[in-house]
Amino acid sequence: MRQMLCYVLFFLMGASAVAAVFTDNKLKYRTYFGTCPSRSAGSLTLNLIKIFEDEMSLKAIKQEILLQRLDQKHFISNYQIKFDPLRNFMVINFECPRPLMRVQVVKDGSDETYNAILVENGDLYDPTYEVLLRDEQKLKQELPYLALPLKEMDKNIQHHIARLIKTFKHSVRDMLSEVILNDNLELTVIMSIQGRPTSVFMGKNEWIDKVDKLEQIVTYMQAKNKIPAIINLTNSKKVVVKFNE
Repeated sequence: MRQMLCYVLFFLMGASAVAAVFTDNKLKYRTYFGTCPSRSAGSLTLNLIKIFEDEMSLKAIKQEILLQRLDQKHFISNYQIKFDPLRNFMVINFECPRPLMRVQVVKDGSDETYNAILVENGDLYDPTYEVLLRDEQKLKQELPYLALPLKEMDKNIQHHIARLIKTFKHSVRDMLSEVILNDNLELTVIMSIQGRPTSVFMGKNEWIDKVDKLEQIVTYMQAKNKIPAIINLTNSKKVVVKFNE
């Protein structure tokens, strides 16, 4: 069994997102890591395989995941584990969320801060997640920054901002440099268009609806080879575009 585990470890560390089958002449395993970092997903897979071989129980695996919070520790947003006793065949599928933004978080009751990654489901992940993805070439684009007032760093705001960022088309999302929410809950988006900054004032509401207007403006201005300095969408019925003299 030790020989089998060593073989699996060697394979997983260099694995891509392609499904693979492991066997020791009795038990068979198929895994799929999707967009997850192979290093962390492979480590979790070995852990789960060992638990199953010791207990021969899917319930024991799920209890260990919940007790030790293994999904969070290994950046897993969703997982599926099945076992077919007739074929002695186990399937382990992992899913991981797409990173959206870098954010600085203030710990409750103190002035101490730490960095985190806002992912597409609105959760905050350790920055190691970004490092692992970049090491494996699964994340190549730069992530924009998120700046929030300290009192507004909560789940609702995180989920709303994540939904907003996902609304942008990829061609425009790649231009985002920073998203700022001030103390009055007014949103400002800083874009980098051809290396030049553009400030977009989104106001307090209707952010999702205003994204479509912003994309239309950016596309039109690029076609005209013009780069606005300011786009004011505070009043969705009266859009103001200003250029540097």
